[in-house]
Amino acid sequence: MRSGVIAQKVGMTRVFTDSGEHVPVTVLKLDGVQVVAHRTMEKNGYTAVQLGIGRAKVKNVSKAERGRFAVANVEPKLKLAEFRVAEDALLPIGAEITADHFVVGQFVDVTGTTTGKGFAGAMKRWNFGGLRATHGVSISHRSHGSTGGRQDPGKTFKNKKMAGHMGTERVTTQNLRVVQTDVERGLVLVEGSVPGHAGNWIFIRDAVKKALPAEAPKPGKFRLAEASAPAQEASAEAPAAETNSSEA
Repeated sequence: MRSGVIAQKVGMTRVFTDSGEHVPVTVLKLDGVQVVAHRTMEKNGYTAVQLGIGRAKVKNVSKAERGRFAVANVEPKLKLAEFRVAEDALLPIGAEITADHFVVGQFVDVTGTTTGKGFAGAMKRWNFGGLRATHGVSISHRSHGSTGGRQDPGKTFKNKKMAGHMGTERVTTQNLRVVQTDVERGLVLVEGSVPGHAGNWIFIRDAVKKALPAEAPKPGKFRLAEASAPAQEASAEAPAAETNSSEA
């Protein structure tokens, strides 16, 4: 089981196939998705990776969180999330997951928070038909009608479909096809719509009900942080400096 990723919803557009047909797609952006920490069976009782996305201002991050990011040698992140993985699929801490973690044609499950609609009536919230337009019904055409308060059952059952708060719910849309990826800009284009409005944080995982393509990279596609390069060069130059001082 590979790791999922955190992405930010950019919006919807369309792409054209070679035959001229257009495919509606949702654009999801991977903005510096890095591995922040590991969760291991010995320490935590389960195996997972903690990912972070975005760049948070240091003043808005608590001292404890700054310490955790410093240990991982990762800059503070706006959003953190954990993804369960197999023990052999743990990505190294500090690794940045790229858009080609997913391959064109594979299916993914996408989780997001739906757009909030505020207080909504029964017709909008549950698709009720409403009351009759004539025959004595006046004013209350869009009401939900009786809720069972008469002799049978004599009360309104819990979870009865009625007017109330609509939206702002965690929803998973399954089996969305990856249409295109752009590694340089960190974009993943999936066919169809994705829960939530533009700017929302979205979680992308390999589809549970579809087989993973053979060409999908395992344990994943990533690149190591560039910050480690100067440290390696400094360590390589250190022995040479010691040799020169001893010769002098």
